[in-house]
Amino acid sequence: MTDNRARRMWKALEPFHAITYFSPDTRQATDALGLKGGWMSYFGCRAAPLGPVGPALVAAVFYNFHPAMVARALPDAWSYATPEQLLDARLSAVDSAVRRLFPSASFGRAAEVARRAAELAPVGGRPIAAANAALEWPDEPHLVVWQATTILRESRGDGHVAALVGAALSPCQACVTISAAGGPSREVFQVNRRWSDEDWTAAEDDLRDRGLLDSAGALTEAGRALRQQVEDTTDALAEQGWRALGDELTAELHDLVHPLSATLMSAGVIPPDNPMAMRWD
Repeated sequence: MTDNRARRMWKALEPFHAITYFSPDTRQATDALGLKGGWMSYFGCRAAPLGPVGPALVAAVFYNFHPAMVARALPDAWSYATPEQLLDARLSAVDSAVRRLFPSASFGRAAEVARRAAELAPVGGRPIAAANAALEWPDEPHLVVWQATTILRESRGDGHVAALVGAALSPCQACVTISAAGGPSREVFQVNRRWSDEDWTAAEDDLRDRGLLDSAGALTEAGRALRQQVEDTTDALAEQGWRALGDELTAELHDLVHPLSATLMSAGVIPPDNPMAMRWD
């Protein structure tokens, strides 16, 4: 897969954003509010910028989770904590995690450039990105970097969903095809997205009928081309923001955040085989 600028920036920034999902601080903060389990914590914190929304909307915009999995967490999460409380909790958790993981790092310049990049990231037609972009900016530079990487990540993610819809890949088929393309395994996706064997088989059968998957479950030439189209479209949509930021600042932001993300990946804070399909190479 072509490692173009938009993809390089995703790989450089995604692990820093993902601190909120993989450090224990977030779970500790949401447990203290009364939320039940890691997935209620995840759905509550990630959906909080949207307000106290229901599971149907969250399943639609998050896209690749089984709707029943979302419904196990929402709307129950809002009975334990308001979206505002969860926004405070996730920011407090990131603050604690970053201070522990990077006790001597300086974030001043990274915060300046990252905020500028986030303010230029496209949000039209991108509901999760728009909701995060509407939040107040924190004061601490390391939290500005985290919030900026979150906006940038969700802008790209919303564009990715648009690309999947355009390719007529259902939520389960999105998981099947990325797994067949060398991404996280079927087992990882089924555990973390809750698609049953029946769901997975039905998705595979439809992909075979469309000539996208062979009898062994591998992508055909047409399947590889469609998957490449999805990734190319995702990158093209994300490139809009980086083009607006310009070559010099984009390269500077990469060089400022890449070492932080490399540390997170090498230390195992972000697991190498994860359902976010994050790879580090």
